[in-house]
Amino acid sequence: MRCPFCQHDNDRVLDTRANEDGFSVRRRRCCNNCRRRFTTYERVEEIGIRVIKKDLVREPLNREKIRAGIETACWKRPPSRERIDSVVEGIVAEIHGQFEDEVSSRQVGEIVMKHLAPLDAVAFVRFASVYQEFDSLNDFVNVLSGRQQASKASE
Repeated sequence: MRCPFCQHDNDRVLDTRANEDGFSVRRRRCCNNCRRRFTTYERVEEIGIRVIKKDLVREPLNREKIRAGIETACWKRPPSRERIDSVVEGIVAEIHGQFEDEVSSRQVGEIVMKHLAPLDAVAFVRFASVYQEFDSLNDFVNVLSGRQQASKASE
């Protein structure tokens, strides 16, 4: 593993732990050259699910794209990076569990919103406003009233 700071190719593993999801391993490493520490993640290579976009273009499912969307929605909000990582892992696991080859971007968005709603209400509304292309204040009100009805039904 190359050090991300000095690019030296000699490090040692300080700590290895399985992540909460059980599908990845987190390793703390120390570069033998510059002595700086960094973290790497190891996960099982996933089957190549493709996302069908609105314009019918197909592209590989990209975990980092999902993470970026959630991090943008959670900007200046309480959820920690670890909690966001956990949500991303849950989303990707659900997609792999439900779909074999292809999934529509609409379905990915719905799964993200389902996982984002219990994480942070403001982040949920931010994500929904971009994903569902809100045009008016009524769109915000409708999504919030639907979310309140869903939370009352689950109680």
